[in-house]
Amino acid sequence: GQIAEHDESDLCVAMSPDQLAYVIYTSGSTGMPKGVGVSHANVARLFAATYEWYHFDEHDVWVLFHSYAFDFSVWELWGALLYGGRLVVLSFAATRSPEALHKVLCEQGVSVLNQTPSAFQQYIQTEAEIDSCPLALRLVIFGGEALEPVMLKSWVARHGDDCPQLINMYGITETTVHVTYRLLSEGDVCGESTRSPIGRPIPDLQTYLLDTHGNLVPVGVPGELYIGGDGVSRGYLNRPGLTAERFVPDPFGRDRVPGYTGPGIWRGGCRMVRLNF
Repeated sequence: GQIAEHDESDLCVAMSPDQLAYVIYTSGSTGMPKGVGVSHANVARLFAATYEWYHFDEHDVWVLFHSYAFDFSVWELWGALLYGGRLVVLSFAATRSPEALHKVLCEQGVSVLNQTPSAFQQYIQTEAEIDSCPLALRLVIFGGEALEPVMLKSWVARHGDDCPQLINMYGITETTVHVTYRLLSEGDVCGESTRSPIGRPIPDLQTYLLDTHGNLVPVGVPGELYIGGDGVSRGYLNRPGLTAERFVPDPFGRDRVPGYTGPGIWRGGCRMVRLNF
């Protein structure tokens, strides 16, 4: 009754893809935690630009393994919902138990699993020791930490490198979850390399290695990594000084990578974020 007494006219709210979708705080490992503001457009283009690699659809079953305070959860949550898939929400206890995770993967027919390398390493050991049920996994996607390919050797020996596919993705919160993609092969894991192969940039992003003067460095010369393109976020919440310092004009700015013919992409700002290692 009280609802019926109110005005029935539509609210005049201007909606824009550039409006804020979420704020996630970085860990603060290099100082005070910083709130990164990410727009709806930033998130939408992440899935549009990576579709040709993954072909997510309504048949996929995802696991929400990570806390919503960690941006890997953005990929898990919206990857499932955007394509009409099913999302299995793990309890906190289950995220700390490889045995519980294995049971969920088997019982729920999970097809897309996102993991930090350290968490998956624990799962590899558990899966090898228990009676394994048939897994429905088609993709295991790594992120959040540097990956040493050699840690996957025993997994590949049992399962191969094609089903599920193993993908390493590098990224930071400031550039909307993921930046680069690398499909891992048996050759990657059978050596003794401890280097993390991060692969190539997502099609609507650009990566540069620059020297202290902002010039591109030659192949094999160390430099600082810069990332430009549609995934670059709006900056840090209530930190204009730090935003101006870390989000700088992009002298190589392009609206999109030449030759890209994938789904439509929201146009990003002509900026790039600087990463310090």
